[in-house]
Amino acid sequence: MSYEIGMVGLGVMGRNLLLNMADRGFSVAGYDRDKSKVAELQKETNKQKIQGAEDLNEFINLLQEPRSIMLLVPAGAPVDAVINELVPLLKKGDLIIDAGNSHYTDTNLRAQNLAKMGIQFLGVGVSGGEEGARNGPSIMPGGPKEAYERVRPILEAISANVNGEPCVAYLGEGSSGHYVKMVHNGIEYGIMQLIS
Repeated sequence: MSYEIGMVGLGVMGRNLLLNMADRGFSVAGYDRDKSKVAELQKETNKQKIQGAEDLNEFINLLQEPRSIMLLVPAGAPVDAVINELVPLLKKGDLIIDAGNSHYTDTNLRAQNLAKMGIQFLGVGVSGGEEGARNGPSIMPGGPKEAYERVRPILEAISANVNGEPCVAYLGEGSSGHYVKMVHNGIEYGIMQLIS
């Protein structure tokens, strides 16, 4: 069986987003270097189409082509490290989605470098924490429109829903998704400081 989307990083956010996707009927594969996190994912599987992998090559081979791979790893150097591991295993037309809190300037640079190799890149802000990831976050995607359209059905299905409308909207080219998430975080933390 081949899986519709893959997740690199099975910490709290990555695992919960993956389970959210599976609950909505998507077939998903997850990878983490930490074998205990892969085992934890497999334990939570309840007749959904979920497959964990401890080996990166095995994970890549589980995915439908062209591949869609979401990253939920800490921002900064870890994102670049994962991308550098993935690139030799990918083909032109594959898609990497950074769903972490990357700085928008890093997102622009990654998108430019990957585009030279024919690999698409989306920078996607995800808000709602652990509860949101599992039951419906707010999602802020930016990057090539055609790349967004490939994963739009998944993102709309897993997002929060208000008055019948999914809380996800294509925000534009480049790093617009991560830029909007940065502004969102600034407002959120400002409000929290006011409350406290």
